[in-house]
Amino acid sequence: MSQALHPMLNTAIKAARSAGAIINRASLDLDILKVNTKAPNDFVTEVDHKAEAIIIETLLGAYPGHGILAEESGREHGAKDSEFVWIIDPLDGTTNFIHGFPAYSVSIALAFRGQVQQAVVYDPTRNDLFYASKGRGAFLNDKRLRVSKRVRLADCLIGTGFPFRKGDNFKRYMQMFEIMMQSCAGLRRPGSAALDLCYMAAGYTDGFFETGLSPWDIAAGSLMVTEAGGLIGNFTGESDYLYQREVVAGSPRIYGQLVALLSPFSRVIANDTLSPGDAAGRDAAHALTPESALAAGLGSESGAASEGAAAPAPAKKIATRISKESMAREKQATAEADRKPARARTPRGGDSPF
Repeated sequence: MSQALHPMLNTAIKAARSAGAIINRASLDLDILKVNTKAPNDFVTEVDHKAEAIIIETLLGAYPGHGILAEESGREHGAKDSEFVWIIDPLDGTTNFIHGFPAYSVSIALAFRGQVQQAVVYDPTRNDLFYASKGRGAFLNDKRLRVSKRVRLADCLIGTGFPFRKGDNFKRYMQMFEIMMQSCAGLRRPGSAALDLCYMAAGYTDGFFETGLSPWDIAAGSLMVTEAGGLIGNFTGESDYLYQREVVAGSPRIYGQLVALLSPFSRVIANDTLSPGDAAGRDAAHALTPESALAAGLGSESGAASEGAAAPAPAKKIATRISKESMAREKQATAEADRKPARARTPRGGDSPF
């Protein structure tokens, strides 16, 4: 490193590289990897546990009075009442790792009184080290990071993630996906939120949004974004995002445009304004699977098509020839009616204004 780093950041870098070494060794023998399932499509491997263990050992060895919030072990380790809390994802992108898809990372952040102060995201496949200290900038290896300068969302590349857990609101995401696809130059889903935020900080992408994320997925990446000159928040644009399970980030000119599109889908708004009937619909939407959401969409299209086919064709207007004699008789009848005194009209039940 060409610059002097904060001692806590140096410790985090040491821990991240140690975990990366474990991951790289395991990536050479994926066929013998032991994989367990925490939930449908949510995997954990022995590598996750080993990487997390070496990170915690390194951090607590240097700072035994600090707290720990880790993906696999939660708050089991470290001090429970410390104002310093290390937020750890030992292997962000486990599904990619299991399949040998080289897009995963080690994510470590240090929060003091709830505010992230130090951050490291390490990509072991490329030996890319992203790091940041609050107020001192964000870096990739020794290169200073800055967000992109694009100003039109239509020109932007946006990172995202797909819902994959049972109970995720697939229908809600498909609506967001449709809107975003029509508003930007393209969407990308590498599969590691920590790296996605680092790529945005580096200017590779211009923005990022995702739902269903946990603090360890985004804590380190969030500091990269802000130290690179970007903005990050929840879907309504507020800074309360770390525990809200929704996040949007972007360069200053793009962030506002993303919030304007995504705010209708915020869980904060949905939870505050839904009526009981709407809440039932929301719960039903949460129960959708990707297959049923797709089938529902196709069904609605086919239903609309069948309704259109079944609708009767409008009756054709038939021209009628009117003779001069019939016109004269109609004129005479109208004149006689005008000469008769008007009778009071008794309103029928349907004509009553009450």
